[in-house]
Amino acid sequence: MNTISKPLSYRQAGVDIDAGDALVEAIKPFAKRTLRPEVLAGIGGFGAMFEVARRYREPVLVAGTDGVGTKLKLAFELDRHDTVGIDLVAMSVNDILVQGAEPLFFLDYFACGRLDVPTATAVISGIARGCELAGCALIGGETAEMPGMYPEGEYDLAGFAVGVVEKSRIIDGRTIVPGDVLLGLASSGAHSNGYSLIRRILDRARPDTAADFHGRPLAHALLEPTRIYVKPLLALMQEVPVKGLSHITGGGLTENVPRVLPKACDAVIRKSAWPQPPLFSWLQREGCVEDAEMLRVFNCGIGLVLVVAPEMVDRTTAILAAAGETVFRIGSVERAQGEEPRARFE
Repeated sequence: MNTISKPLSYRQAGVDIDAGDALVEAIKPFAKRTLRPEVLAGIGGFGAMFEVARRYREPVLVAGTDGVGTKLKLAFELDRHDTVGIDLVAMSVNDILVQGAEPLFFLDYFACGRLDVPTATAVISGIARGCELAGCALIGGETAEMPGMYPEGEYDLAGFAVGVVEKSRIIDGRTIVPGDVLLGLASSGAHSNGYSLIRRILDRARPDTAADFHGRPLAHALLEPTRIYVKPLLALMQEVPVKGLSHITGGGLTENVPRVLPKACDAVIRKSAWPQPPLFSWLQREGCVEDAEMLRVFNCGIGLVLVVAPEMVDRTTAILAAAGETVFRIGSVERAQGEEPRARFE
């Protein structure tokens, strides 16, 4: 026998459709600023449509997906949500960039237990800002309100980027030879990697995150969004033959630089070639982290590594510096000492 005397609603079950509708309306202006001419249908439809430009003769689509990881836990603790969206975009667009691809469009997935419209709006406005920095369109996404799945006040993020590159201009490292030069572009901070270790260090050190840390609050240094290298690098590729690119994410310099090298080549990296930013020095000191672990977990101040021929170093450096990047000559490619490419540090 049915003993329920009162009808239930979706809102009473924990899902607020009105809040979802309010969020869609709130984010439409942000998404509109990211649109490109190729967008045929964006936010609001069941599917987004994007037309590949006819200037490509043999277009190859390059896709990447990622999240923000446990950096989100720090954002929850510090109640700052306006920058993690930039991180989300950066992790995917920088990944497809290293194969020479121009990011075309981006989709996001935002999941929570209870939808807080102001918080979600802050997050998605950051995603739109990241898309603007990368020159790609935010053409769709999904907001999932799932009661009981997440602790109160928490959410999860995932993103998906698609780019395009002319088949003949794919960067795959096959032309790299011993004698080529490694150039490192400065990172903006820890980007979106190593935050499980960072949070353990914070638990141990218990610093005042609002206190001054080299001219700004420590909290701002910890949540500084990942640098997006897309526009300067796409412009560089029009002027200089870039042989290889490596996005320094999980695995640090130790594991990411060898990924772009052909067999019989090692990356020899001089640790003294760039100054370690204060954040990494503080993390290493407070966490008693060994040098090898730092290089395998964090970017240590280098967010992207380029491989170019020696005669292209000066021109490459000048072009990137003019675009606002800080460039360091961090090492060279040498004949491998073993079967597989690896990074060797001096």
